Amino acid sequence: MPKFTILSRVDAYADYTCEVEALTAKEAVDLVYNGLIKVTWTPQGVVEFDAVRMSAIDADGEDIDGYARGEG
Repeated sequence: MPKFTILSRVDAYADYTCEVEALTAKEAVDLVYNGLIKVTWTPQGVVEFDAVRMSAIDADGEDIDGYARGEG
């Protein structure tokens, strides 16, 4: 099963990532966003943004298929 890196932007200015096995990027984001699986978040630094947002990202940090949950 493919493994996806999920980027979460929360806590005012903090980025976190986790690894998730799923069939698609959309499924991976939904599993994490809806709290359906337990994950371990790794801090990735800070960035300015306005709201909570989760998306599956590629090795370059870009959204996969443009699918994201939340705002921002």
